[in-house]
Amino acid sequence: MMKNIGLVFWTIVAGVTCQNALEEFKQGNIKFSARLYKEVLKENKNFIISPFSIEVILGLTQAGAVGRTFNEFTSSLNLPSTQNKTQEALKEFLPSLQHNSDNLTLTTANKLYLGKNLSINKNFENIAKSIYHAGAQNVDFANAEKAAKIINDWVEQQTKNKIQNLIDPKLLNEFTRLVLVNTLYFSGTWTFPFEKRLTRKGKFYSGNNSTDVELMHLVERFGYYDDREHKAQFLELKFRGGNVSLTVILPHERNGLTAVEQNVEDLLKPRPLQTERVAVTLPKFTTSSSFALKPILQNLGLKIAFTKQANFSELSQEPLYIDTVIQKAFVNVSESGVEAAAATAVIGARITAVEPVQPPPIMFKCDHPFLYIIKYNDVVLFSGRNEKV
Repeated sequence: MMKNIGLVFWTIVAGVTCQNALEEFKQGNIKFSARLYKEVLKENKNFIISPFSIEVILGLTQAGAVGRTFNEFTSSLNLPSTQNKTQEALKEFLPSLQHNSDNLTLTTANKLYLGKNLSINKNFENIAKSIYHAGAQNVDFANAEKAAKIINDWVEQQTKNKIQNLIDPKLLNEFTRLVLVNTLYFSGTWTFPFEKRLTRKGKFYSGNNSTDVELMHLVERFGYYDDREHKAQFLELKFRGGNVSLTVILPHERNGLTAVEQNVEDLLKPRPLQTERVAVTLPKFTTSSSFALKPILQNLGLKIAFTKQANFSELSQEPLYIDTVIQKAFVNVSESGVEAAAATAVIGARITAVEPVQPPPIMFKCDHPFLYIIKYNDVVLFSGRNEKV
C-alpha cells in the first residue's frame, strides 16, 4: 500500500515540475520573441519569422555545449534557468505539435545531418532522440551540391514545399561537420471563414502612400480588446480543430505602428479578450522571409558559440563551433485560413580556419500597418509585421 501511495505522490510531483518548466519556457518564449522582433525590425519592414523554430533547434544545440558557451544560450534565447527545465518543457510540448486533420495541420520535425566519420557523444544522441525526436543521417559535406539537396529535399517534404532551398551549397564544404535543422508547418481553417464574394479592392495606407489591395470582410463574434494604454486594437482569429490562433494587433493611428512597437513585449502577452461582435476588414497577404541569423543572435548575446573558443564537448570530442544559423519562413492569409511554415538550420564547422436587431458591431478596419502573431497554447510560433501588403 505504501509503495502505491509513494508512486502516486512522485507522479504528481513530476507533473507539477513539468508544468512549472513549461510555464517558464512560455514566459521566456514571449521575451525572446519580443527581443528577436526588435532585432529583425532594424533591417526589415515586412517580415515573418518563427521564434519557436529558432528556440527549438538552438535548444538542441545547447545540449552539446559546456560552460560559458552553454550559459550564453540560456541568456540569449531566454530559455528556462536549467537545461533540465528546458528539456522537460520541450518533452511535454513538442509531441503536442502534431495535428493532422481536414481543418488543421500542425507539425514540427528535427534532424541531424552528420559529416562523414563524425562521432557524437551518446548522451547528446539520446537527448536528440528522446526530447527532440531528431533522427540522424550521415552526409558527405565535401560534395556540397549533393549534401544540400539531401537536406533541402527533407525540408521541402516537411513544409509541404513552402520552404525551398534552405541550404545554399556555398555554405557547405569539407570543414562542415554537422547541420541541425528544425521545421515547423501550420495550415488552419478559420473558425469563421471570410466569404470570397465579399472580398473586394480597397486602400491600404502606409506613410503618405496608399495601394489597392484585396480586403476581406466579415461580421462575427471574436475575441477582442481595445488597449487604450498602448493605443492598439487586438483581434483574435481562431482556427478549427486545435488551440491555435492568429492575433492581429492594429494601431489606432494609421502611422502609429512604430510607436506601438516600443512596447512589443507587452503586446505579445495575453490580453483580457472579450467576445464581441466585430466588423472585420483584413487584407489578404503572402509574406516570405529569409534571415542570416548570426548577427542577430550575436546582438542578442550568443557570441562565444560562433568563435573558435566555443566548447561543444558534450556534443562531440571533435572541436566544433557554429558557422551559420539561417531561417526561411512563409505565411499566406486568405479567406479560408492561414498557411505558415519555417525552417531553421544551424551549421557547425570543425575549428580550423445574419442576426436580430442589435447594437452596431465594433469596427476593426485593418487598412494600415499592423503586426501579428500565431500562437499555439500561448507559445509564439510565428510573428510578423506588415508595413505594406
